[in-house]
Amino acid sequence: MAPQLAWIGLGNMGRGMCKNLVEKGQLSQPLIIFNRTKKRADDLSAQLGSERSKVASTIEEAVSASDIIFTCVGDDKAITDTIETALKAADTINSKGGEFVACPVFGAPVMADNGQLVCVLAGPSAQVDKVKPFTTGVMGRANIDYSDQPQGAATRLKIIGNTFILNMVETLSEGHTLAEKSGLGSDNLHAFIETMFPGPYVAYSNRLRQGDYHKREEPLFAVDLARKDAGHALSLAKAHGCKLKDVEVADAHLAEVQKHMGRRGDIASIYGAVRQESGLKFEN
Repeated sequence: MAPQLAWIGLGNMGRGMCKNLVEKGQLSQPLIIFNRTKKRADDLSAQLGSERSKVASTIEEAVSASDIIFTCVGDDKAITDTIETALKAADTINSKGGEFVACPVFGAPVMADNGQLVCVLAGPSAQVDKVKPFTTGVMGRANIDYSDQPQGAATRLKIIGNTFILNMVETLSEGHTLAEKSGLGSDNLHAFIETMFPGPYVAYSNRLRQGDYHKREEPLFAVDLARKDAGHALSLAKAHGCKLKDVEVADAHLAEVQKHMGRRGDIASIYGAVRQESGLKFEN
């Protein structure tokens, strides 16, 4: 029989991943879901169907009935609180015969919705193998497999990989701003990006030139989380004697986004900060 799965955390990423788990994960029992704001869990369960999902009222309830527990929460305090509560429910993971598999993912919420994430798996290979049936072809399009490597290897890749995304947005923001001010125009630059850099570059380029970076009420990649990720990268670099000058520049622009947009700010809103710095309006 397939294991009982539980999911803790239903933000922009978690909701899409849950949807793909119940639709493509060949679960034999309803997915148990928990969120600190219960209404979000109730709403998702109504969407998925009661025969495919079950809302837990507490973390203890979700953990005690499950074989594999996924967590997808948005900040360090939330994950610490979640794990501490789960540990109290089962004393400790190890003493109960459990194992921890690191599985950070790369991809935006739309990729989570479409099951196109890249999953990074690290931990004991026997336990990683138990998670793989729910990654490629279900929640993700590919795995980066660090089986039998310390879980921290996946975390470090996530930290460093996030700097690539941050620097991509910074580069696009500077490019589109210069294209507008020099007379080339954003549409002409976008045609180059489509030809040379298909994929994430094109998606973010569209978000910039179409004004999505300042129009949406709920950010796709919130500025607070983007600054948290930048902080982790800068701390990791400092600990190992490295400099991340590009990240420092992008983080300074994110700080301006926070001032201008508050919690509505998105990583793509770096474009507004670069525009403003260059004498243009924040909003295009």
